[in-house]
Amino acid sequence: MKQAMHVLQVRAPRRGLFEFTADVRRWVAKQTISAGMLTLFCRHTSASLLIQENAAPAVRRDMEKFFDDLAPEGAGLYEHDDEGPDDMPAHLKTALTQLQLSVPVMDAKLMLGTWQGIYLFEHRDHPPVRDIVAHLSGE
Repeated sequence: MKQAMHVLQVRAPRRGLFEFTADVRRWVAKQTISAGMLTLFCRHTSASLLIQENAAPAVRRDMEKFFDDLAPEGAGLYEHDDEGPDDMPAHLKTALTQLQLSVPVMDAKLMLGTWQGIYLFEHRDHPPVRDIVAHLSGE
């Protein structure tokens, strides 16, 4: 069995869903592993990862609105606001989503469905660069 690891740096331009499937595909294609499992891990507590619809922009807008409604911002709503009013809502959204994804790799290609993309779900208004650890193992 072979393994490869890399830290992808992803910067979302704003709060919301930001697709970075192409970056992941490029990295996987450079590896010498043609069949295996890719794991992606987000090293942050105010952003998360999703595999989601990548064809209809309305899906992303609806998801963003749903999570904003689920964890709203507002003075006095939360005790924790060390980094501003979007701080605690960002942590709540991360807790409700995922920090880690697994994607099968076959013939050195991600086995995503036709309309699936890999997204950083950025929960902050002024997003920093996010580190996403990629680990590919297989033959």
